[in-house]
Amino acid sequence: QVQTVESGGGSVQAGGSLTLACKTSRQIFTDNTIVWYRQTPGKQREMVASILNGGSTNYATSVRGRFTISRDSAKNTVLLQMNNLKPEDSGTYYCNFPQGFLRGIWGQGTQVTVSS
Repeated sequence: QVQTVESGGGSVQAGGSLTLACKTSRQIFTDNTIVWYRQTPGKQREMVASILNGGSTNYATSVRGRFTISRDSAKNTVLLQMNNLKPEDSGTYYCNFPQGFLRGIWGQGTQVTVSS
């Protein structure tokens, strides 16, 4: 069953900010790398940012310097702070962890729309 719940999307103008949240169980949060993905119509889902359970982070080139991924241990939640948003950042954002990805289990995602 679905083990990640995404929230925080919305509609903003270019240059604006949003913070997405990925809530999961304590065990998944503690034991796994969590990855944020973005999907737009007609394109494959692409990795946006990832954070290891030890805290190391990685970003897609297109978002580096604008997006920040972090862990909130008190809430078993991974946050994606998105600043200086661009229209090309629009899409449906999903989070997942390795076993969920391999099993093809995804949450409902959260929609981000950036207007120019």
